[in-house]
Amino acid sequence: MLSFTKTTTAARALSRRLVSNPFASTGRRSMAHTPSFHVDTPDNTTAHYFDFTPENYARVKSILSKYPANYKQSGIIPLLDLAQRQNGGWLPVAAMDKVAQICEVKPSRVYEVASFYTMFNRQKVGKYFIQLCGTTPCMICGSEDIKKTIEKHLGIKNGQTTKDGLFTLLEVECLGACANAPMVQLNDDYYESLTPKTTIELLEACKAGNPPKMGKWGSLPMNGQVSCEGPLGKTSLFEAPVPPQIDADRFKDGSVDPASVKAHMGY
Repeated sequence: MLSFTKTTTAARALSRRLVSNPFASTGRRSMAHTPSFHVDTPDNTTAHYFDFTPENYARVKSILSKYPANYKQSGIIPLLDLAQRQNGGWLPVAAMDKVAQICEVKPSRVYEVASFYTMFNRQKVGKYFIQLCGTTPCMICGSEDIKKTIEKHLGIKNGQTTKDGLFTLLEVECLGACANAPMVQLNDDYYESLTPKTTIELLEACKAGNPPKMGKWGSLPMNGQVSCEGPLGKTSLFEAPVPPQIDADRFKDGSVDPASVKAHMGY
């Protein structure tokens, strides 16, 4: 049986190896984001400073106004998203600490949210963050070819960023655009029905600072489709759906106080 001292020494050595190389390959298909623990880097320590801009503080106020005053923690996710957008697409630990301060919670409560949701990038990413779907529908439709095309054209591998800081590539799980597989999410936008040729065209357009604009329905199939119709074109939903009837005067007496919602619902 190992002594306590030897066991502790071995555990510490393993911990140092993991922290020094958090992206070390395990030989298996890598789909994860950054490690769940924080790793100090020259531009990301607790000693760094972050604060919202005056314009974003107005947004902070608007976000928190949606929740009762004693439930400020409900705003953690939208505030983290706001901080990430202000900071160029990633969340330093200082930004998480600021959100914790605003929401009046312990920093650990914010860290656990930021480390759980893959929408939050706790390490720096490129100007164009490419998330390549590698789940079954995309895989059988050619996502591996798309990945190889991106890696070869940009000179990077999965999980890496180009030297000029322009692109980061990350293979992820299903992004919900299976009908138009294979596809990538480029920052907030979906580019679908990709081929190696159209993938290179997309990358070159981004290099020129002119990524293709989204289509009519909020995404862009790169094969000429308008949406997700098949080879026969549109076969349903020929008429616009009738929206539900809503009383236009429901707020005529003033805005709703979120703190009174529970009382009205009988809690």
